[in-house]
Amino acid sequence: MGFQGLLLFVPVLLFSVIAHEYAHGYAALKQGDTTALAAGRLTWNPIKHIDPWMTVLLPVMLYYLSHGAVVLGGAKPVPVNPRNYRHYRTGDIIVSLAGVVTNLLIALVCTALIALLGVAGRSDALAPTAGVLQAMMFTGVRINMLLLAFNLLPIPPLDGSQVVKHFLPRGLAVRYQQVGLYGIAILVMVLYFAPRLLDMWLHPANVVSTALIGAVSPLLPTATRWLQ
Repeated sequence: MGFQGLLLFVPVLLFSVIAHEYAHGYAALKQGDTTALAAGRLTWNPIKHIDPWMTVLLPVMLYYLSHGAVVLGGAKPVPVNPRNYRHYRTGDIIVSLAGVVTNLLIALVCTALIALLGVAGRSDALAPTAGVLQAMMFTGVRINMLLLAFNLLPIPPLDGSQVVKHFLPRGLAVRYQQVGLYGIAILVMVLYFAPRLLDMWLHPANVVSTALIGAVSPLLPTATRWLQ
């Protein structure tokens, strides 16, 4: 990924991970928990959401270990207190899935915008601007589908594990959650020793994003120069 690619990638990734965390906090608020609001995390200010590991080091590590094939990251996790939810189990599942649902919605919106910008790009005056924005939307589809799949990994404390625990016997669920103390270390080991496992897990997301982009591909020529 060259400098031009980074100019397209970084803003889209930053927006996507912030939207993901904002969705968790907003969903928690709707379920009766004001923790994220009180902590000042229901904001679009990126400074409030940047995490040294998830936002900086993890993307760099993924880029290095995957030889540029996968670059993902995250924002600082939004604090929530499930004890405040009106209905603990239902509320926890809703809040846990709010981030990935948001990523799916962003991917769908980006797909629609690719089409709209492709139509706008038929005008010579709008073609350059439409091309840049269209390339960013293309990146948005890819990134958000990958974020969706990555966060559904059943490795505590990722979102997928927060759903899985509710379908386990209580004792096993407690031990499963305790794995979260080593979750990041487990993730790093998977990335280093078994990257193919991660590739297999992310493959369906890549298939879906390819299908979405394929549906609007006739309108993509405007962005061709920026996607090379």
